[in-house]
Amino acid sequence: MTAIALIGSTGNIGSRVLDEALARKHSVTAITRDASKLKPRPGMTIRQGSTTDVVSMSAILKGHDIIVASVKWNEASVHHVLEAVRKSGVKRVLFVVGAGSLLRADGRTHLDHMADRGIQPPTSKPASLALEEVRKAKDLDWTAISPPASIQPGDRTGKFRLGKDHLLEDEDGQSAISREDFAVAILNEIEKPKHLHKRFTAAY
Repeated sequence: MTAIALIGSTGNIGSRVLDEALARKHSVTAITRDASKLKPRPGMTIRQGSTTDVVSMSAILKGHDIIVASVKWNEASVHHVLEAVRKSGVKRVLFVVGAGSLLRADGRTHLDHMADRGIQPPTSKPASLALEEVRKAKDLDWTAISPPASIQPGDRTGKFRLGKDHLLEDEDGQSAISREDFAVAILNEIEKPKHLHKRFTAAY
């Protein structure tokens, strides 16, 4: 059993990570800005906290085996999160970042390709910048994970491919995964780390 501190436990991805972690019998401290959004469950401790309050957040994080940060990087500061992690004394941390920084076949980022089509999701650029800062954290045992181009509610199949810094597409050019399977990829990495000081991605 792993003691997991989950920042952003009520979000689209964080809530699935919470479900998957509890299903695997891990101990989870579910951290959210609004504790009323969570109901008590076996194996889960609910803590209300904000990444803007570094001192309070670091106290919540202290004593865990790993921290998972699944937040909207246009709302949360990666600098605040990194500072809270360092103050907590926990070395292992997994960051969920966006797909925008993944590379396409032509060597340009997915973010650049979206910009060509006039698409600029509010989280994409901040998530790319967050990854840049995470990569500088030589003092932490960090891992980052990016979703594919499309991540939607769906089935938990447990079947998907892993990649590194390039956007994964299937033979039809589709780049997708369910939120449920993305959570499986995250828990697999928590249980059997294979991407220390690396970013990876998961898709069908």
